[in-house]
Amino acid sequence: MNTSLQNLLGMPLLELASKSSTELLQLAEAARLELEQIKSLKDFIDGAIGHKYVSQVTRMRTEQGKECGVVHLLDEGIKVSADLPKRVTWDQKQLKTIADKIAAQGEDPAEYLEVSYKVAERKYSAWPDTIRKAFESARTLKTGKPVYKLSSVEEDAS
Repeated sequence: MNTSLQNLLGMPLLELASKSSTELLQLAEAARLELEQIKSLKDFIDGAIGHKYVSQVTRMRTEQGKECGVVHLLDEGIKVSADLPKRVTWDQKQLKTIADKIAAQGEDPAEYLEVSYKVAERKYSAWPDTIRKAFESARTLKTGKPVYKLSSVEEDAS
């Protein structure tokens, strides 16, 4: 981390906020570049760690009959934990067909499936008022974290 960015860590927020827009832009850009470099370095190191242990971990997964999840090994007194997260996706059209078959057999699909509904905001905004009004009571608007971006006037002109 460059020296001017390190100095910021001990600075009160109000003092930092009192700096000029130009200074804040320069600091934000320096922090962005620093973060980009650190992320690249971290990815590189993680790649080397993965390369070092992939064979052992693959063998352990095979021996343990684990397609995914966490396996642990010891290397020179260091515990290495390798996690391969499970990410299951379901074909929605096929699930709908299965749910229809379950219902046709007199069973309740809700005992087997979790069904959720969602509405694309763009579509909702384009609907006629009469249709939108029917959905209004089911809609809750939540906002995210505010984002501020500083840019020089020259950048915006291009």
